[in-house]
Amino acid sequence: MINQVDQLRPDTSWSETVWGHSREESHLDDIAKPRLCVAALLPFKEGQPDWGSFENMLRWMTACGEHFGVDIIFVLNADTGYVFQLSSHLYEEVITRFKTLYPARSFICGVTAVGGSATNFEASAYQPHLEIAQAHQPCEVMIMTSQALNSLGPEDRRDAYFNLAEYVAVPALVHALEPAFVPWATPFEPWLLHQLAGHEKFVGGKISTLDEPHFLYWASMCRDLGLDFVPYSGDDFGIASAIRMGLPLLIGAGVSACPLICAAKKYWRKDDFDARVYKLFEAFQSLEDSVFRLDENGSAAGYKHSTAEILRMLGLIECAEIHPDCPDRRTGDEASRMREALIRPLRMAERMNIPFYSFPS
Repeated sequence: MINQVDQLRPDTSWSETVWGHSREESHLDDIAKPRLCVAALLPFKEGQPDWGSFENMLRWMTACGEHFGVDIIFVLNADTGYVFQLSSHLYEEVITRFKTLYPARSFICGVTAVGGSATNFEASAYQPHLEIAQAHQPCEVMIMTSQALNSLGPEDRRDAYFNLAEYVAVPALVHALEPAFVPWATPFEPWLLHQLAGHEKFVGGKISTLDEPHFLYWASMCRDLGLDFVPYSGDDFGIASAIRMGLPLLIGAGVSACPLICAAKKYWRKDDFDARVYKLFEAFQSLEDSVFRLDENGSAAGYKHSTAEILRMLGLIECAEIHPDCPDRRTGDEASRMREALIRPLRMAERMNIPFYSFPS
């Protein structure tokens, strides 16, 4: 079983390493106060961005964080913000609207290839997003994968990320995900993760998987080796794991369940521990299991539509429309399905006196 980095090869799988066999219980932490990075939804109404609803949603989440003592960082122009459908003008307008509301507040901005080839990787295709985002500091960037980048073998993929780093002037997160979110995506294997974690520009990384605990693998490797690299969970099916291990979350689920997740982060910590947090974990996870459910093609990408329905029912946005060019739309009566999914989380919010989470009276 591999437990030394000099034993890693580009084709080493996690199952061949000790980090692929770690137990979550070995990494529990009830002292840490990691940040909650919320991938903000961009609401739409009549085919156009609804900026009033966007700002109202941000204020609501800010109030949640302040009430529970949780450091919330907003993530703009990620998948929840329709980064793959945004024009350059709208991409920048999202940032400027945010900075008008919060002039001094830092944020994380998703960046991906603009007009790039699906088969030939070019680092310069990321430059337009990077230039826009980095013109609005303080900020961090999350380098989102693209089809050409993801298609590279481990060594070429490493070199491609290092080439991208030449354009980066702020702290950067790398991002790996699985086909449930994007059909051609593949997570990082241990050699590639270790290579990226050693680069000075990459301060951390988000891992989004639904079927295999890659976040646990990342956490185990980074802690065991003392890497100066922070794993961020993008696992919307395993939110409680990050909370229990004292590690940050970077999730779209942070929107639809923001007060519940903030409360759970507070009540897990040693000084504020409340045993009901275990039931709270179950309550918001049951909700997100519905929000991020897989469709007949094995895709969870319709979660953006589900999230919009929940925010509309909570009175935070006016309309549950999604980006008009986005194909990730749920079929059937999604509003009724989300209303049913909210029954248990709303009940837990009432019983635990968690504010900011109820239907408008």
